[in-house]
Amino acid sequence: MDLLSIPNADLGMTALHNFAALRGQLRVSFGPECNVACWFCHNEGDVPPGVTRDDRSQQPRTRVLCSEHYIQIIGSMITAGVRRVYFTGGETLASKLARPVLEEMRQFTAPDTTFSLITNGILVPRCLPWLRGTPLDKIKVSLHYFSNASFQEIAHTRLPISAVLDGIDAARDAFEHVELNTLLQAQNQHEIPAILDYALERRLPTQFIELVDTGFNSYGRDSAVPADDLVALLRTMTTDERVEIVGVGQGRRVFTVDGLEIEVIHRRLGRHHVGQCGSCPLKPQCVEGFWALRLDHAGGLMPCLLREDLRLDLTPLLAAPDAETTVSAAVASHVAAFTEGTL
Repeated sequence: MDLLSIPNADLGMTALHNFAALRGQLRVSFGPECNVACWFCHNEGDVPPGVTRDDRSQQPRTRVLCSEHYIQIIGSMITAGVRRVYFTGGETLASKLARPVLEEMRQFTAPDTTFSLITNGILVPRCLPWLRGTPLDKIKVSLHYFSNASFQEIAHTRLPISAVLDGIDAARDAFEHVELNTLLQAQNQHEIPAILDYALERRLPTQFIELVDTGFNSYGRDSAVPADDLVALLRTMTTDERVEIVGVGQGRRVFTVDGLEIEVIHRRLGRHHVGQCGSCPLKPQCVEGFWALRLDHAGGLMPCLLREDLRLDLTPLLAAPDAETTVSAAVASHVAAFTEGTL
């Protein structure tokens, strides 16, 4: 594709720069491979592992990207101004592409650019020998369970909860910044105080999240638990509370307890909706708004988790003579159209 054929290639960069300035994320999915099958997984907009496990007729997209493609696209986005890159899955470390891509991020390191790994922690001890050599700034471990019973119920696994806790300990030994994220749900509601105590004892910043409703997890909608009880609990522990509704994403309450930040993603605070959201038929169920660009293993980029029809296919651009510039211009134009509501 000729760069000149991309509409608003120059003007679109303003929208992309604004997205980056508001702390928007590039979420890079290595694919659906995972060693557990959490019921609420959305697999960054693709068919989740648990759905495929239960129904083989539902398969995720076919893999198109190799490690070189990932590096090429990520590099183009960083050059265009995106500064927050999160690596996801599935389970990120279950992919054979994790190591070659993460190690190559060294070429893009800069004081204002951060790389974060999202993981369930199980494979962290095994991967530590090579993870130590990557430029990762943060390890974010999903801790949605705190007992063998809740782990098995939520993640549909026979593994013990110690597999996750051992991974957290291994990450803490190797990286300065380790955080937790916990989805609030009926299955772990009784364990939330224990998870909070665990985080405070180990000095692990934690983000508690209300359920993001997608078509893949709609059958479990009744398991969603509001954050109100947790907010009330935190208010008994500290008076240091602030609300953040600037930037992209959902509004959040941030509590500082004994010097440690505990975030609560609270849907009643609103979210960051833009032009395309105005007439979107799915807006009533959207609790996230526009806060991330999601790159999948089939070469697609989605500005919205709920609208596959708004997905941009980057694969035709990867063979362009100046692929880096062409990709970033196409993404910028797509973001501009989404922001203006003209996609």
